[in-house]
Amino acid sequence: MHEASLIRNLMHRIEEIAETEGAKRVVSVSVWLGALSHMSERHFIEHFNDAAKGTIAEDAELAITLSTDTDHKDAQELLLDSIEVEV
Repeated sequence: MHEASLIRNLMHRIEEIAETEGAKRVVSVSVWLGALSHMSERHFIEHFNDAAKGTIAEDAELAITLSTDTDHKDAQELLLDSIEVEV
């Protein structure tokens, strides 16, 4: 499933950044959803919350930008814009 792979990659990246920063927890996550990523905002939130359970990113606030540009070079992607951590 494309969505599961996107979320798995996102969580891996978040955990890498948090570890590098010596974070106690991830406070917020900002993402960009491509128009062809096959995820609505609600769908992304559900997947993220499930994947974040028991991790440093559990209960992180989400900021989501939804693209409508189907011609964008990353239209099929989910991109991490930023994370805020507590150290």
